[in-house]
Amino acid sequence: MSAEVKVTGQNQEQFLLLAKSAKGAALATLIHQVLEAPGVYVFGELLDMPNVRELAESDFASTFRLLTVFAYGTYADYLAEARNLPPLTEAQKNKLRHLSVVTLAAKVKCIPYAVLLEALALRNVRQLEDLVIEAVYADVLRGSLDQRNQRLEVDYSIGRDIQHQDLSAIARTLQEWCVGCEVVLSGIEEQVSRANQHKEQQLGLKQQIESEVANLKKTIKVTTAAAAAATSQDPEQHLTELREPAPGTNQRQPSKKASKGKGLRGSAKIWSKSN
Repeated sequence: MSAEVKVTGQNQEQFLLLAKSAKGAALATLIHQVLEAPGVYVFGELLDMPNVRELAESDFASTFRLLTVFAYGTYADYLAEARNLPPLTEAQKNKLRHLSVVTLAAKVKCIPYAVLLEALALRNVRQLEDLVIEAVYADVLRGSLDQRNQRLEVDYSIGRDIQHQDLSAIARTLQEWCVGCEVVLSGIEEQVSRANQHKEQQLGLKQQIESEVANLKKTIKVTTAAAAAATSQDPEQHLTELREPAPGTNQRQPSKKASKGKGLRGSAKIWSKSN
């Protein structure tokens, strides 16, 4: 957690302690200070205080309404009710604009510049980029400015205060998420089961092949032994003889050639003597 976030928490606790004992005009002044204080972007605890709620039925009802806009609304909501609300300081405007960007980021992660300019009532891109950079340094959001495509890409944003009427929608969304997780988990379990079945089939096939190979080796060995016994020879010697040719086959051919050669030489000598 960054140092700025820690300071934010400390500032918020201090304001809450002061708000417990404040009433009327003093409480309204304190609320304006909270709305302007840097780093304070959550107002739910302040709204839940009984003395703060009493402002809704007092002369400071506009201040209470302004607090609810900062807690749940956007800069466009303020502009729509600006006639009935207190004027904002520059720091309060920027804070409410930061919160408006957070609201947009909760709906879509890539926000076009055109949408931001309209929602924040800014005149040019330079003002918009300065505001986003300020929000990033305040740790309100994290992301990048895509100047080429004219859009803000949001990676992270803080959470805003939740109204009581939104709790049912949140519970419904979480329930749908749980159902989706169960479907995915069921699919994974089914795939694991199929993989285990395939593994068992492959192991069975491997064992069957190994068994057949072993039986074949035994059959060959028995057949070889029976053939060797029929010729009264050692089985290994019989196998060697089957693999190698008979030793006398290759030696007879040269002797025949030699005898033919001698016969020719002898006949030549006899012919010369007769002449």
